[in-house]
Amino acid sequence: MTQQPLTDAENLRLRYELILNSIGEGVYGLDKQGKTTFVNPAAEVMTGWSEEDLIGEVVHHFHHHSHADGSSYPVTDCPVYRTIRDGRQREVDNEVFWRKDGTSFPVEYIATGIKSGAEIVGAVIVFKDISERKHAESALKTALKKVEELKEKLQADNRYLMDEIESQHDFAHMVGSSPKFKQLLTLIEQVAPTDSTVLIEGESGTGKELIARAIHSGSQRKARPLVKVNCGAISPNLVESELFGHEKGAFTGATQKRVGRFELADGGTIFLDEVGELPLDIQVKLLRVLQEGEFERVGSSSTLQVDVRIIAATNRNIRDRVDQGLFRSDLFYRLSVFPIQATPLGQRKEDIPLLVEHFLQQLNRRLAKKFENVSQESLRRLTQYDWPGNIRELQNTLERAAIVSQPPILEVSSLPELSNSPPPQSERIVTMREAEKQHIIKVLNAVNWTIAGKGGAAEKLDLPPSTLRSKMQRLGIKR
Repeated sequence: MTQQPLTDAENLRLRYELILNSIGEGVYGLDKQGKTTFVNPAAEVMTGWSEEDLIGEVVHHFHHHSHADGSSYPVTDCPVYRTIRDGRQREVDNEVFWRKDGTSFPVEYIATGIKSGAEIVGAVIVFKDISERKHAESALKTALKKVEELKEKLQADNRYLMDEIESQHDFAHMVGSSPKFKQLLTLIEQVAPTDSTVLIEGESGTGKELIARAIHSGSQRKARPLVKVNCGAISPNLVESELFGHEKGAFTGATQKRVGRFELADGGTIFLDEVGELPLDIQVKLLRVLQEGEFERVGSSSTLQVDVRIIAATNRNIRDRVDQGLFRSDLFYRLSVFPIQATPLGQRKEDIPLLVEHFLQQLNRRLAKKFENVSQESLRRLTQYDWPGNIRELQNTLERAAIVSQPPILEVSSLPELSNSPPPQSERIVTMREAEKQHIIKVLNAVNWTIAGKGGAAEKLDLPPSTLRSKMQRLGIKR
């Protein structure tokens, strides 16, 4: 029987099928009912579904039946079948095809309508496996996220270092030779090499931060930062963000993600100054960091792990705050593993000459002056004064005197007449406590009992308002 020659249309169809069978992309042909009319070898390899499995069937039911998360994907929602209905070409790159073995792969496909005249008679789907591209995109996102985190960390480090530079002390090391000072050095030497939590208690201006820095410098963590947080200077609604960081959009004003101080101190030491001022809800979170070394940023559910040594300081009586329900007892015991008492300057006056000499050297460098020493009368008055503002008050007093004095001898004449000279024989000798109380009341009366703010008693006494209030409570001073 003689074989009939193929028509031009049949030759064209065979030529196109030959091309479609040889390309690397998967190709399906669908009729206007959405049933499969053509499957090329690349499609069989990618999906595992053979031509025999699919011809005459709705291909969507075989490998497009579910979304990537496994949820149902109705055929009526499929872009391919919308193309069969309206003839519009659609490009998709955010879906998956399911293989015959039950696994899936990310796919990119184009659905193009086939028309005969004005009638839509079917569609062609050309697709390819984009697993490698998706893996590359995911790896790039991960790398970019890591770069962004490192950038945030570097920015946080820079901010912290700038803060440190701006608030740098005028003295770089501890100075003294009195028995109380030597006892303090012994305690520092004992606790520094350990990772034990330290609670430093003492009046404002006694050098609690210097003690913390000395402990950090003598520890195994000295190569990592000592991060300082003044808990009393942070607005209560921002304390959590400051300590633990926040995600972008976590609250009004959080326009970008922020690394918290605990994260910044990872591997090092964090110094929580005025820890007694922390709100109770933050105390709970701090306790968790102490116990488990973990926390979450504000606005995040991801748990972060940190290795941080905590040194806390307070000028308040924490035990009283525990009794008043203002401080958690379990946190107090966690913080006070190794308590250290910072001695007021009035109780170690033997150290005043050494401190004066040290501060004078600092002032010469900072003010570009050449003071050789202080006058004998000034030194006598400095050593007799009780220094309710402690070392900070001494430092400020010397600076004020250095500004108005001319070298080579520094004259100090701005001390309050609290205990500079013996009282007249007819004057009753009072205790240090009573003298301090009388002096504070005198200043309070002079400013109409205004404690804080410009011109207030705290400023006059060169004390933080919180310290003055603490002293007033301790001394029983009421209006």
